[in-house]
Amino acid sequence: MSNATYELKAETRERVGKGSSRELRRNGNIPAVIYGDKQTPISIVLNTNEVTKRIHAGGFMTTVASIDVGGEKIRVLPKDYQLDPVRDFIMHVDFLRVTADSIVTVEVPVHFINEDKSDIKIGGVLNIVRHEVELHCPASDIPPFLTIDLADRKIGDSLHISHVELPKGVTPVITDRDFTIATIVAPAAGIVEEGTAEGAEEA
Repeated sequence: MSNATYELKAETRERVGKGSSRELRRNGNIPAVIYGDKQTPISIVLNTNEVTKRIHAGGFMTTVASIDVGGEKIRVLPKDYQLDPVRDFIMHVDFLRVTADSIVTVEVPVHFINEDKSDIKIGGVLNIVRHEVELHCPASDIPPFLTIDLADRKIGDSLHISHVELPKGVTPVITDRDFTIATIVAPAAGIVEEGTAEGAEEA
């Protein structure tokens, strides 16, 4: 399973500091930094619209990108971005430099399928304990999501990391226990079986 990559164009940033960053944002740009791989960090400038578009497209934190810095293309993985707490615009992005051999730590979302083939169809409630699972992955092979099949699952069942088929080379960060990702529980008012309900109506 491979990740589709995209490219961002950037310029190096000579000036750093709050004043310089504010000026960049006023001009429609975002300050960012590329670090890792035992190399000197690079301060860069990115176009705000391009980065915002990539974030809203989904999978931003789990997709390897190529950043063109003055003609040098650097493979990176986004590690963090900061939002303005009031106006919700992007203030800064951190990128980790990666190679084909890099092992990275990422949080991958969990998808559930076949809810209609489980006890959820008779009123059971899917209680999601972990919406994302933290994994060690090859940078070139990060799964976009994990899938848990709910077919034939009953009320009272727990779904653990052992129920997930992980791609080759991918391992959970937590290894000392078979941790729970979700459970199927009864609704607060309980479940009324169809036969019981019909008997009550006849009575």
